[in-house]
Amino acid sequence: MSDSTPSTSPIKRFIENKILLGQPLTLELTAILLVYFVQGILGLARLAVSFFLKDDLGLTPAEVAALTGIATLPWTIKPVFGFLSDGFPLFGYRRRPYLILSGFLGAAAWVALATVVQTGWAAIAAITLSSLSVAVSDVIVDSLVVERARNESQSDAGSLQALAWGTSAVGGLITAYLGGLLLQEVSTRTVFAITALFPLVVSVVAWMIAESPVEQRPNMAVVWGQVTDLRKAISQKAIWMPALFLFLWQATPSADSAFFFFTTNDLGFQPEFLGRVRLVTSLAALVGIWIFQRFLRAVSFRTIFGWSTVLSSVLGMTTLLLVTHTNRSLGIDDHWFSLGDSMVLTVMGQIAFMPVLVLSARLCPPGVEATLFALLMSIVNLAGLLSHELGALLTHWLGVTENQFDRLWLLVLITNLTTLLPLPLLFLLPNTSSQGHPEDEAMPQIQAASGAQLSLSLENEITDTPVVVRDLDMELQK
Repeated sequence: MSDSTPSTSPIKRFIENKILLGQPLTLELTAILLVYFVQGILGLARLAVSFFLKDDLGLTPAEVAALTGIATLPWTIKPVFGFLSDGFPLFGYRRRPYLILSGFLGAAAWVALATVVQTGWAAIAAITLSSLSVAVSDVIVDSLVVERARNESQSDAGSLQALAWGTSAVGGLITAYLGGLLLQEVSTRTVFAITALFPLVVSVVAWMIAESPVEQRPNMAVVWGQVTDLRKAISQKAIWMPALFLFLWQATPSADSAFFFFTTNDLGFQPEFLGRVRLVTSLAALVGIWIFQRFLRAVSFRTIFGWSTVLSSVLGMTTLLLVTHTNRSLGIDDHWFSLGDSMVLTVMGQIAFMPVLVLSARLCPPGVEATLFALLMSIVNLAGLLSHELGALLTHWLGVTENQFDRLWLLVLITNLTTLLPLPLLFLLPNTSSQGHPEDEAMPQIQAASGAQLSLSLENEITDTPVVVRDLDMELQK
């Protein structure tokens, strides 16, 4: 990246100083930010996928929950993509070809959904391919940002990561409401066809990445060295114990799919209103992030996880008022109750999830920050997959179907109560806060992670299903 000069136009200086947080406006930076923007804007098809599986393919809530859990698989093996990029250059480059390939894979997946997909398994195969596309581009563009962030001055530290997160968040916010509004006017397959255009942007802008060719051929020694370093890091008690807690905390069953069927088939919510809910929850998630950053950074991880889990479980019980229609007897309209309930639950869910990102970043020793952080997030995503599969089993066992919601209240009750199960294992977490003031003997073993990882994690690792994209309301129903 080249520095701006005195001859730079006033408009360019304004953009660099006020919008780009001091980063010079270059073609490469534009390309990187466009990749993040695309990952955010892919949320355009999220509601379309849900309605496609429910209405066009006629799947049951249990089937949707089970199949969409599969779509998260690429996010559970994120370190593998990093290993491939580092150890197996394509056509002499480590980053650019993988970005180009990921764009084409994503476009192919959405075109398939728009045209030839006719069965549930074919749909999940296409959605998983789209998920793979986003996961690969996520790993590659994160590595590009981390590499460039190392050259930032102390005063500019974190600005590039914050810019990347903000760009992705803007894309997500734009499509939060637009996705529902568009679906109100056109078919799901038309939405998929429109969505197919965005991954191609990634393939095009990849050519703008400044990357020097490498001479080395594919080298398993590089990959094996990374695996060895990673194994040594994860074998430390101070790392695997918190990782175990995070897995158990995220693996409790979810009622997401059944609740979606209830809101559309029983309550009659239309796509436009569901888009409005998504917009409100996306903004509420930002509020949750601000509350954590402003008031809770000095609170110990154990305290935040403990109280946020209890409060989220208690507040989650308010959903029972909606599924039993008690809100109507209280004079509260379904739409208003859903908006308010979703907003409160999202704020609490985001506050609860922020320590996951902070703790994961703090557990990473120098030298393996990026790879270990990706592994920790893969563990969290694997737990999310298990959460969906357990939710599918519960949904089937309780007999909740697309038109039968008599026992949905029990499903909501069980999924809320199970979130409390990991609380006796809080001792697995270090008794320290995100600001790093050690209060026990474990923390001296844990090195502070690269600041780049935490900043990037905010959007990179909050993934959603059935469309696995950068989104802010993954934990809405948990």
